[in-house]
Amino acid sequence: MKRKNTNEAEPVLAPGLDRGQELERSATSEEVERGEYTKVFKLSLDEVDASDPQG
Repeated sequence: MKRKNTNEAEPVLAPGLDRGQELERSATSEEVERGEYTKVFKLSLDEVDASDPQG
């Protein structure tokens, strides 16, 4: 049986934290100086149907 690589684990936030609000908060200058920040990218899909003449 193959062991699961622990480096591939999903990131986890503490229970009770609002994921959207916490991930959109900018790092403070003190956090940046200590290197305690992560760049977060938000991907949004535009689901307009290209074949729709109204779209």
